Formats: sequence, structure tokens, C-alpha cells
Amino acid sequence: MNNNVILETQKVRREFGALVAVDDVSLQVQAGSLHSIIGPNGAGKTTFFNLLSGNIAPTNGRVFFKGRDITRLPLHQTAHLGIGRSFQITNIFPNLTVFENIRLAAQALGRDNFKLLRSANHYRQYATRAWEVMEQVGLAEDGLKLARMLPHGAQRKLELGMILAPDPELLLLDEPTAGMASEQVPELMALIQQIQAAGHKTVMLVEHNMNVVMSVSDRITVMHQGAVLAEGTPAEIAANTAVQTAYLGELYGTGMMG
Repeated sequence: MNNNVILETQKVRREFGALVAVDDVSLQVQAGSLHSIIGPNGAGKTTFFNLLSGNIAPTNGRVFFKGRDITRLPLHQTAHLGIGRSFQITNIFPNLTVFENIRLAAQALGRDNFKLLRSANHYRQYATRAWEVMEQVGLAEDGLKLARMLPHGAQRKLELGMILAPDPELLLLDEPTAGMASEQVPELMALIQQIQAAGHKTVMLVEHNMNVVMSVSDRITVMHQGAVLAEGTPAEIAANTAVQTAYLGELYGTGMMG
């Protein structure tokens, strides 16, 4: 494997009965890049992310992270290796404060993840990390608010903070702007780019908003019906007639939901 490749898949496939959700997908993600996965509804993007993070196992094929075969590792083990994963639906603890959400996320991948009965003072390192992350994602002033009291855009920032708390090398962000008002999207995407650059992190993004994808991506992989339709720079993808046809088909109702 190329030393600059942080993630690689080799003919990864996932079948659900007769349905082939991911069809022999092979790709390489360069360390430090922002690599987007796009495609019409039903293209297999979220299933592919689930295979990368260990949420589900592939039917065939292999997944490598920093040269290590992680194909059969479950989600909690890939997290310990340095892969952070978000989901389409906001995944926070609504009745805990912003601070507590992020502190617990930091602690979950630390050495004290099962020592829940110790004094809170014992976990000062996690508290310090939580305040650092809240500052980073712009939530320091909301640290003592209950998470459910935050507007949706701020909840998305909180989820990003929870992913960042253990300091992963690779961030898998599945529809991070889902449900956000259009005027809030540029701020969140600028934050993701800032985090990527400042921490030398690699970001993989599943996103429906084409304007976002074209403006932030170093490289784009287009999936269609579970397979890779095209891959290239934003300019190459924008000029690709096969990609244009795939999206045009969805506009006229031929794309599947899922």
C-alpha cells in the first residue's frame, strides 16, 4: 500500500439477500485529504460507510486502515484505531450537557472507559479535552446547556465535537449538514475544513449538497447502484457525462430511496 494512503478498500461487497448494496468497490483515500462519496439515493453510500467503520461486515472484499486489515473489526475497535464516525441522524445524549457529552466521548476511548464510579476529579484530563474541543467547534459558551436545548445546527457541531474528542485520524461524516438550514451549512463546512487542516486529519464525507461537495473536496468518488461510477477531482466529476446522466435519472424518478 502507498504510504500516503490512509484507507483502502479492495473489491468490497455487501449483499442483503438478492440485493447487492455495495458492488465490488475499490478505492484509496489519501492521508490529509477531504474525500467525498456522492451518488443518487440508493447508491450504497451509507452502507459503504458502515463497512468502513465496522458497523457491518462485508460479504466479500477487504478494508485496510494505515496498512492494517480491519475488514472484520467491529465499530468499537475501529474507533480505538483512530476512525471517528458520524451518522445521518444526530447521535447525542439529549439530557446531558454539551460538556458531559464531549467528556464522555473522550473518556469512552481512554483507559478509564469502564471505571464509571470514580470521582469526577480523576477524569480531569477528559474535562480538559472536552473544553478544548468545545472551543474548537464553537460551543464553549454552551458547555453547561443541555444538549436538547441546542438548535439543530449546534447539535450537529456537538456531534462533530463528540467525534473529535478522542482525536481520530480519519473522520467518516455521513450527511453532516442533514436537516440544517441552508444558511448554516457554510459555517459547518468551514469548521470541518478548519479541523481537517489544523489537525492534519483525513475526512471522508457523504453529502447530498453538490455545491458543498464541489467546493470542499480534494477528490470525489461517485457511486451508482452500489458500484463506483466515476472518481476524480471536482472539476473532472462536474464534466463527467455519466455522472450527469445518473443524477438526471434521479431527478426524473428512476433513483431508488435508501
